[in-house]
Amino acid sequence: MGLTKGDRVAVLTSGGDAPGMNAALRAAARVGAELGLEMLGVEDGYAGLIEGRLAPMRIRELDEASRRGGTVLGTARSKRFMTPGGQADARATIARERLRGVLVVGGNGSLTGARALASIVTEAGPLLVAGVPASIDNDLACTSMSIGVDTAMNTIVEACDRIFDTATAHHRTFIVEVMGRDCGYLAMTAGIASGADAVLVRESDKTEGQIVDQVVLLVRRAYDEAHRAGDAKRRVLVIKSEGVKIDCARLKELVDERLSDSPTHVDTRVTVLGHVVRGGTPSAFDRLLGARLANAALRALAGGQSDVMAGWIGPGVTHAPCPWDPYVVLTPLEEVLAQTALLMKGEHPLAQWRKRVFQEVEHILER
Repeated sequence: MGLTKGDRVAVLTSGGDAPGMNAALRAAARVGAELGLEMLGVEDGYAGLIEGRLAPMRIRELDEASRRGGTVLGTARSKRFMTPGGQADARATIARERLRGVLVVGGNGSLTGARALASIVTEAGPLLVAGVPASIDNDLACTSMSIGVDTAMNTIVEACDRIFDTATAHHRTFIVEVMGRDCGYLAMTAGIASGADAVLVRESDKTEGQIVDQVVLLVRRAYDEAHRAGDAKRRVLVIKSEGVKIDCARLKELVDERLSDSPTHVDTRVTVLGHVVRGGTPSAFDRLLGARLANAALRALAGGQSDVMAGWIGPGVTHAPCPWDPYVVLTPLEEVLAQTALLMKGEHPLAQWRKRVFQEVEHILER
């Protein structure tokens, strides 16, 4: 049984924030109103659900917020929700607020929480639950893109373009660390787009010594070739994913030590972009992606589908498009979580393809 007019549906954002989350909230509120549903926003993710902090979603406020990064509902990682006591309190809130559905916008941990909610039975029947993928790391399976990835990638590229200017002016080597956790997608795509000389990702499985050798060889060759050609614009840009298990400061120290005998002085600098990558105005693509995924997910709930995630069609996505959008697929949350686990272990076909492409691109960038 699906949703009927007057049913109450809660929407929450959880885990790390991602540009485009507010656009998803706006779409959920507008589509819900069109379907005659009472849409409620949950403050601070699962923590707010446990504590019963819900309020009506105001469309006009969300219209303005959709242009901004972050999430107007707030977000948090709640360890308490994963305990029996926390889930009991969440069930109490769901019963007290007479919720018939919950829409969760977030990453792997958030969707794991959504899976737990799907087992709840309300007075009107099973609680209807759907997920919308939002993670700048692009580390979720069953969707080719997650909300926030495009904006984060553009933020990195813009930062690298600026760093290139000063690197060229001062003949410097820059090591730029970007977010992405254990997934090198952001680093590699931004590296290609920005024209980086090298990209360091966890998927390459290189040791600390091999990474240092790679950077040293690259710098020596770049400076030697520039010297022979009489090119005064000696500069090197290396993008490092945070999943690479060598600290930027240590990498700089080891590289500088190895280059200390170079006949040409090499000035190495480090820039850690950190949470700058998370923020900022969402790109047009992320706004549309958030809106289209939320639209399909909410309509799926209205039609009686539950325990699913709305994903963007593309590599690694095997299900057929949903009835409401030819680019959106609905995948059972159990399958999403299982496939994501394989992706992070490097055992998923998409992970193996990415690793192969990363290896191919590595040599192309260094030419």
